[in-house]
Amino acid sequence: MIRSRRVAASRGAAGLSGLILLGCSADPTGSGGPSTRPPPSNQIQCSIPLDQIFSGGVDRGQIPDLTNPLMVDAGHPDTGYLADSDRVIGLRLQGDWIAVPHNILWAHEIINFTMGSGGRVAVTYCPLTGSSLAFDMGSVSRFIVSGLLFNNNLMMVDGDTESLWPQMSRGARCGPRDGQSLLVLPSIEITWAGWKELHPDTRVVSGVTGFTRDYTDYPYDLYEDPNAPPLYEVPEPDRRRQVKERVLGVPGGSGSSMAFPFFALANAGDLVAAHETIDGRSALVLWDSQAASAVALRPEVDGQALTFEVQDGEFRDLETNSTWRLDGLAVSGPLAGSALEPISDAFVSFWFAWSTFEPGTRIWGDS
Repeated sequence: MIRSRRVAASRGAAGLSGLILLGCSADPTGSGGPSTRPPPSNQIQCSIPLDQIFSGGVDRGQIPDLTNPLMVDAGHPDTGYLADSDRVIGLRLQGDWIAVPHNILWAHEIINFTMGSGGRVAVTYCPLTGSSLAFDMGSVSRFIVSGLLFNNNLMMVDGDTESLWPQMSRGARCGPRDGQSLLVLPSIEITWAGWKELHPDTRVVSGVTGFTRDYTDYPYDLYEDPNAPPLYEVPEPDRRRQVKERVLGVPGGSGSSMAFPFFALANAGDLVAAHETIDGRSALVLWDSQAASAVALRPEVDGQALTFEVQDGEFRDLETNSTWRLDGLAVSGPLAGSALEPISDAFVSFWFAWSTFEPGTRIWGDS
């Protein structure tokens, strides 16, 4: 079972002293867990409903974020905490491919990276909503786990203004920076084995973080069961898919966003190439069951629209008969070496969370 701690809000985010704080390590069964109603607070301005910000038992920073953790090669002994089936968030930083495992983010939820150019990137994962997102932090110097949840989702607090940033909102919703957006960086959620196959030269977060944690131990018991309820009931639950089914969500305008459910993709084949129009633009989602990964891309190269199918166990475009990898890189044929543009704001989450933050979303595969 998940351990739940009850503490008074002795610190909290600035102006939030009237709230008890909740982290993503709260007990999702609800037994012995935090209160389901936050105490009233007039201390901070929010553009989201306060009654959907939930209280609990973890204070600000008690789930410790990491900053510039040690990175090692894929074969290094410090990667011994990773199994091939474990999920990682893969992305490119300053020309290097890196992997940030869920195993690390179960315990830390946010990793802040400082670039040599002075820029900053946050790689984030909320275990309660199953959501993986990487952000260009812009003027934010550091993101910290606030302890608060908005519709079950991690609320980050910045170390500069103490504004609150719900991860899946992709921007600030409380405090001085309310309304400021974050630039989402392209990333892939995939198995560790699948990522190593794409990028054998990858670097990965070392299991030596300076904290005493068993990064092989998933601390949330049966929470990821597809039919298990979320920690808190969402305002208007969407029952079209199983609660905790993972989906790749592609945001769009009202009623234009689309969810690509992993179970539906897996039922469609070991490899799937799905063409859709989302928010008026062509979108391609490639699925690989072995890597348990879906990737959203723009199906064109140098202005040439491409049509993708699965042929002989490979992704191929019909226009040039080039073959492509899951991540949108052409590996043979006339377009070898070309790369499709990723849809950077697409990300993976549990169905209940995606449908809460994107009400009215379309579902791939629905008639």
